[in-house]
Amino acid sequence: MNPDLIKKLRDKTGAGIMACKSALESSNGDIEKAMSILQEQGIALARKKSGRSATEGIISSYIHSNNKIGVLLEINCETDFVAKTENFKDLAHQITMQIAAMNPIYLDTELENNNIKNNIKPTTENSLLQQTFIKNNEKTIKSLIEETSGKLGENIQIKRFKRFAISD
Repeated sequence: MNPDLIKKLRDKTGAGIMACKSALESSNGDIEKAMSILQEQGIALARKKSGRSATEGIISSYIHSNNKIGVLLEINCETDFVAKTENFKDLAHQITMQIAAMNPIYLDTELENNNIKNNIKPTTENSLLQQTFIKNNEKTIKSLIEETSGKLGENIQIKRFKRFAISD
């Protein structure tokens, strides 16, 4: 397999060299198909790891440019090493911007059905994990987390978030 093609796929996906090589071999050198294969493998790996304990992580913040909306997010992973990576920090930043823009009330429709807030039932629109990602309408926040979890090889979970806003 062409090393330049492997490097190109690795640069695009962040996946390991052997995983890139295998995906390219399976796709007969087609980068787009190889990216799909790696994404499917990453999501399957993330689901397999979802039961593992995620007790490390970071608190991430975002203040919108108008200084009227702010977000605090606690996002957890399995090890302190992963919590310090740029991929993990970038994921946290993307999610804080999502919360600022879309104002979710709930984390997940499934987990919070018994804890109704202000008589508003959880829906895909007001539950963070089910919301469509603002930067890519083909992904949900849940699939974005699973994708990053697959790249980093650890369980990633959002523990809690809070959005603050000053009305205009």
